[in-house]
Amino acid sequence: MPQIFHRSFNVISRLSIFGALFILVGLLWVVGKLNRSPYMTGAGVPRSQPVPFSHQHHVGGLGIDCRYCHTSAEDSAFAGVPPTKTCMNCHNQIWSYSAMLEPVRESYRTKTPLAWTRVHNLPDFVYFDHSIHAAKGVGCATCHGRVDQMPLTWQVATLHMEWCVDCHRTPERFVRPRDQVFNLAWEPPTSPAELNALSGRLGLAPLADSSELGKALKIKYRIGSPERLTSCSTCHR
Repeated sequence: MPQIFHRSFNVISRLSIFGALFILVGLLWVVGKLNRSPYMTGAGVPRSQPVPFSHQHHVGGLGIDCRYCHTSAEDSAFAGVPPTKTCMNCHNQIWSYSAMLEPVRESYRTKTPLAWTRVHNLPDFVYFDHSIHAAKGVGCATCHGRVDQMPLTWQVATLHMEWCVDCHRTPERFVRPRDQVFNLAWEPPTSPAELNALSGRLGLAPLADSSELGKALKIKYRIGSPERLTSCSTCHR
């Protein structure tokens, strides 16, 4: 039987097959990168607000506690957005004629809430409770980052499920003493003297090093097993 195609077509067909595979793998890599990029997740992108509120100034500079504005973070599923009255507690005396703060004054005069842009917005099918995380010793900075260093607020994590599951698998890496949950700058002590003083204050057995602190707090705060924390029904109800 005569050969229909020239022998060179064998090379072309092989190159086509391998080329198609490389293109497919490349496309999958691009999609994966895009899915984790700030364009899709919003991580690292400051959100515009009706008033350019600076956590760096209010928290880092003035030392205002998170709970002064986010009053329900300890006892509710939602941290809460402060009403305009909270802003005016200070700004009826400080910067009371600033043009930048006119939206705040207008909101107070008209009793119309400011339309803040939500920074951390989980899908509706995800159940998240601020209060249980605070009660178990998860610090604000663990999820929100060092907001005390942010002139404008942005999301620091992807909020992808894998990010949540990573914490739920090994919570001992992230928990801290409950009285340090709202201390954004807290770091575990490294010196034996400081570590022993902390363990004594918390009623823990002497710790060999700071890596043992999270494990001890996990037991003290009765944090569930990884199997329970990574169960689908924990976050999807």
